[in-house]
Amino acid sequence: MSALIRTQSAVTLVGGGPVAPEEIAAALSHAPVLVAADGGAGAALEAGHMPLAVIGDFDSLDAGVHAAIPADRLHHVAEQDSTDFHKCLARIEAPLVLAVGFAAGRMDHLLAVFNVMARLPKRRALVIGPEDVCLLAPPRLALDLDPGTPVSLFPMGRVTAESRGLHWPLDGLAFAPDGQSATSNRALGHVMIAPHAPKLLLMLPLTALPPLLDALEDAPGW
Repeated sequence: MSALIRTQSAVTLVGGGPVAPEEIAAALSHAPVLVAADGGAGAALEAGHMPLAVIGDFDSLDAGVHAAIPADRLHHVAEQDSTDFHKCLARIEAPLVLAVGFAAGRMDHLLAVFNVMARLPKRRALVIGPEDVCLLAPPRLALDLDPGTPVSLFPMGRVTAESRGLHWPLDGLAFAPDGQSATSNRALGHVMIAPHAPKLLLMLPLTALPPLLDALEDAPGW
């Protein structure tokens, strides 16, 4: 599948779920290229930002919003076998995608987002919610966290991992969606997490976003 957006800058992807203008502005401060997933274009315009591209099946794109966006920025993907998040992430080549407007709405939509993150491990995406951030853990991630910071990991498939600096180490455990998980762990300080496959979601509080973004600059990809 060919990319519609190719950039060396990080991308802010705005979804059609609940999202405040200040959330979009905060994401853009780290990821200055703005792309909207279908109805997320409305939230982008309301926040005062014209998307570089709008990607989706357009079933939730308001007619007025559609008319306000230049035609060459509208990328209609008609097929119904994938979500708008999948349509976008598969067509964006960037070092990082910060996704807002995906984590505060319907639970089935959020589960579908997690599914896509596991299915497209080469597309590094970080989903930002009202209180937490979530990403597919890279092969090795080392970051400094305040002692006591919540660290949760949830498997999207069978996977093992190594860790340092967690209250409950991951070494020697076999994780699976219907078996062992690692939610509600906590950091002792400097943390290293190394999953053996691209199957482990990492969730941290929103306050940990700055050190996480710094750590991702040095983290290898899948």
